[in-house]
Amino acid sequence: MLNKPAGWHTVAGRSDQPTVEGWLAAAVPACAELDEAGLVHRLDFPTSGCLLVATNADTRATLRDAMSGRGGPEIGKRYLARCSGGIEERGRFDLYFTRRHRGSRKVTVRASGEQADRGQCVWRVVDRDAERGDLVEVDLLGPGRRHVIRAGLASLGHPLTGDALYGGAGSPLCLHAMSLDVGGCVVVAPLPVWAMS
Repeated sequence: MLNKPAGWHTVAGRSDQPTVEGWLAAAVPACAELDEAGLVHRLDFPTSGCLLVATNADTRATLRDAMSGRGGPEIGKRYLARCSGGIEERGRFDLYFTRRHRGSRKVTVRASGEQADRGQCVWRVVDRDAERGDLVEVDLLGPGRRHVIRAGLASLGHPLTGDALYGGAGSPLCLHAMSLDVGGCVVVAPLPVWAMS
């Protein structure tokens, strides 16, 4: 497991900004020859927190299958997010997320769709702050989808703080991959400043 800082890309792209993939390839010899330096999944550029990394190709394949819901060890993914105030104390959504068009950064959220586009989350409020918004723990159920938490909560009228893409005010984007549970082994990332009292 690795604690990704906000403001880093997970994998190499077109920019010259630092990437977790590049850092792993340089710092961990076992990762240097693996696809995406052994990364099992990705986090958005402004998102911080737990990333799962494998140091051999077989383990990476097994964990990627597990992340995609195709077998392997059960993987639990818990996030911490700050969203606009007034969200229900506890809740759940089961929605469908699709790209708008090639090159679009946003996803479209629908109440029905193809199974491959399905995203499910449950949340609970852990703190309410009239100025900063509600702090919620969000459990991602099943395989992740692009922007499932960001677009999902925004579609319910509670965009994340700092998420201008989906209508959130302020800065920074308040989304943190708080913990990963891989077959009962739980790793928790340190809290970001925006989540502290």
